[in-house]
Amino acid sequence: MSKFIWMHGALALAMSFPAWAATDADLAEIREQIRQLKESYEARIQALEQKLKDAETAKSAPAAAAPASPVAAALPATSSASGIAAFNPAISAVLQGRYANLSQDPSKFAIGGFAPGGDIGPGRRGFSLSESELAISANVDHLFAGNLIVALTPENTVSVEEAYGIYTAAPYGLVPKFGRFFSGLGYMNEQHQHAWDFIDAPLAYQAFLGGQYANDGLQVKWVAPTDQFLELGAEVGNGDNFPGSMRNKNGAGSGVIYAHTGGDIGASHSWRAGVSYLQTRAEDREYSQLDLTGNNAQVAFNGTSHVAIADFVWKYAPNGNPLYTNFKLQGEYFWRRESGDFTYDVDGALHLTNTSAYTSRQSGWYLQGVYQFMPYWRVGARYDRLDPGHVDYGTNAAYLDAPAFHPERSTLMVDYTPSEFSRIRLQYGQSKTQAGMTDNQLFLQYILTLGAHGAHKF
Repeated sequence: MSKFIWMHGALALAMSFPAWAATDADLAEIREQIRQLKESYEARIQALEQKLKDAETAKSAPAAAAPASPVAAALPATSSASGIAAFNPAISAVLQGRYANLSQDPSKFAIGGFAPGGDIGPGRRGFSLSESELAISANVDHLFAGNLIVALTPENTVSVEEAYGIYTAAPYGLVPKFGRFFSGLGYMNEQHQHAWDFIDAPLAYQAFLGGQYANDGLQVKWVAPTDQFLELGAEVGNGDNFPGSMRNKNGAGSGVIYAHTGGDIGASHSWRAGVSYLQTRAEDREYSQLDLTGNNAQVAFNGTSHVAIADFVWKYAPNGNPLYTNFKLQGEYFWRRESGDFTYDVDGALHLTNTSAYTSRQSGWYLQGVYQFMPYWRVGARYDRLDPGHVDYGTNAAYLDAPAFHPERSTLMVDYTPSEFSRIRLQYGQSKTQAGMTDNQLFLQYILTLGAHGAHKF
């Protein structure tokens, strides 16, 4: 190989001089240049061969075969060979925008019979930016890794979506996380919006978790060393987010536990199932609600909220290869129980302020399927439905009627994904979240990813 390289180099060098009658001195100079060129190429080849040998030795050494940290999938690896760049964090951005055609005024959006909270609704009509995302992640040192994700809203505000550290040296497969993060309950909750298969969250997520449940606190996950995937997790946090509320107290305001399991069935099928439970507390969770006389009364809830979720995902890819065709079936069932005190006319505007005991049990679910029928192209369908269940207002039943309407929504979508960095989606939905009202919703969305972005979960 070295002879081949230096001979071609010598030939190129010789051809670069015009033809003339060479003297003995000229011939000697050319021979010397060829010798130097040969030595330079051989030195470079030997250095590369030694580097390859060292890398192969390091890879096969038992000491280097330590188990990979669970954070490795989310954070890019660094290399000492990259010099000062090895100390730079990985930076990426997600840009989103859309066009929305809505038959109903989005400012009047509500889910009938369910307390509003969080960021819900179809958003504004016409052209608009969607939430953009800036992510920074890096290994801090041999013990910690960090991740920061900042949300840039269309209203020109900035919020911290996630900002957490991970202790990477914990034993026995434990993964402690601390800071602000999306909770691991359910299936979709940990996913960022740009990774969803539809533009919006299912109605159950909007009604029971305010769209998506985030926590400021501590999370610990454990993955069992078994052939079948088994993950257990627990979290404690401040409980500020819906269905909870901010509290001026010490200690934890919310707790979450969950278990997920899954595996492969043959070469073409894989699945995951899980159960989750959230307990939190709301203090003066205020919102407006129509009373029996048609007044828009201010009401408030004080008490505990319990949310249970069962989730299931099944994926199919012929012989394990999803490149050409694949299919995903996904569903979740939500159940919530709340109990405490409920105050009608909390602001006294109607001069009918009254506080009474309150209990409610409500549920909801969604089921969706997404099929990639050829490379780059997918189609999907989703159905959502909520059950108002049983609501007992106590003595406030004199002013408020127990809900009986079942909100529902049907959605179709088609998207084009020319690469892992871009996606164009067209979505149509028929939303019936209030009695006697149908909102026909048409969306056109783009998603562009800049820079390296961590792989999404199963």
